[in-house]
Amino acid sequence: MDRPETEVVIGSLGLKGNLVAPLEGFGLVLFAHGSGSSRLSPRNRFVAEGIREAGLGALLFDLLSDEEAADRRNVFDIALLARRLAYAADWVRAEPSLRDRRIGFFGASTGAAAALVAETLSPHPVAAIVSRGGRPDLAGEALARVRAPTLLIVGGDDGPVIDLNRRAFEALVCERELTIVPGAGHLFEEPGTLDQVVRLARDWFAPRLRGRA
Repeated sequence: MDRPETEVVIGSLGLKGNLVAPLEGFGLVLFAHGSGSSRLSPRNRFVAEGIREAGLGALLFDLLSDEEAADRRNVFDIALLARRLAYAADWVRAEPSLRDRRIGFFGASTGAAAALVAETLSPHPVAAIVSRGGRPDLAGEALARVRAPTLLIVGGDDGPVIDLNRRAFEALVCERELTIVPGAGHLFEEPGTLDQVVRLARDWFAPRLRGRA
């Protein structure tokens, strides 16, 4: 039986979220969506449903309030988005049913940079990071400080972003992998390409998010 999805509010900032709790012995993936998106992103929700099949939990939440999102400058403020993701990790650690679960970050587009920077800000260990069609290069100098095993997934037809991911890959000094999905564009809208993202993310997260934090 599929686990229920619960609407939650992340801390005093009142950020809206949707949580599916992990099975016993498994960790939780926090999703950082890209610019112009939200916790209702159909692609992130598709990935979340896929990784839940491995027993993992998923937390999709809005990184910005409605008022903040109305200012386009906030949508591209990587430092702000990273602080919000780190804040969500604080919230997870304060929840009695989640505080001993391992944490992973999944970022798309600008959310990938936010996930990488957040890992360097959070006092809580992050077990793994996955980027889908992301802009990890926007993490800048933080890339060299990332310690969590990191998987960069890029579409084979997303030429400029491939080059940016290769540069970010070289700047990372943690355990890392760069995977290019043939025939996929930036949004992975081509048939079967998002299914490959699910498989890659699940295989990356599952072994690293087992056990207790």
